[in-house]
Amino acid sequence: MHLRNLRGQIVEVNPNLSEKTSRLLEDLLALKRVMVAFSGGIDSTLVTYLAKLALGDDVVAVTANSPSLPSFELDETRKLAKMIGVRHMVIRTEELADPNYASNPLNRCYFCKKELSEKLLGLARSLGGYAIIDGTNADDLKDHRPGAVALIESGIRRPLAEAGMSKGEVRELSKQLELPNFDKPSMPCLSSRVEYGQAITPEKLQRIERSENLIRSLTGVKELRVRDHGNMARIEVGRAERKLFFDEKLLDDIAEGLRGFSFVYITFDLAGYRSGSMNQKR
Repeated sequence: MHLRNLRGQIVEVNPNLSEKTSRLLEDLLALKRVMVAFSGGIDSTLVTYLAKLALGDDVVAVTANSPSLPSFELDETRKLAKMIGVRHMVIRTEELADPNYASNPLNRCYFCKKELSEKLLGLARSLGGYAIIDGTNADDLKDHRPGAVALIESGIRRPLAEAGMSKGEVRELSKQLELPNFDKPSMPCLSSRVEYGQAITPEKLQRIERSENLIRSLTGVKELRVRDHGNMARIEVGRAERKLFFDEKLLDDIAEGLRGFSFVYITFDLAGYRSGSMNQKR
């Protein structure tokens, strides 16, 4: 099959992706009007782009702005939406006002996605009716994702997962379509850095964001998490990027900077970044 890439050129989709991509486009066409939960990650970017190809102006991308979203991520969604040529809206979510979320239980994400779903459903109704979709891919269904339950309960569709498209296939197709973030590392919300059972507050989220911004500015690292364990910060970086930190002055600068953000102890996780490391059993 052939599709138009971001530059307007016709490209042939790799044969191994043609069937899944065709099904995905057919599913989008059947929905007629769609509202995409648009985080700016590669999954939601791809599904937004394909929805635009299939439905033209009958697509709106909606980004949830909250204290748990890094500010640069919000800016990135605006740039991507403009690049794709899709209508973009930003809504405010208030998950921190929900004690079920702020207390940071193991199923914290359920309450976040419930809040998001309710806001999206209300917006979709006010705009005259849209089917709501998100960027869940087939691999996401294998992981610990309590938020997915809330999305299912709200009737939000998952075109990538329904077409059986894996994360690797999402990146492969996105690269072919020349989407600029095809190789962007995953970027879950800032709350995912806080140890379960420790209350989530705006102040904690702010110091995590400031810590990660500082470390990125000093090192250029791409895959980074500053895990918040109360008075201790645990720095995780991509395994191939650990060598960027092997400099005494750099380590001193990072430690001094993070102490300025109220951390007492600053540690570097020798094992490197692992998705869901906060889920590991002790």
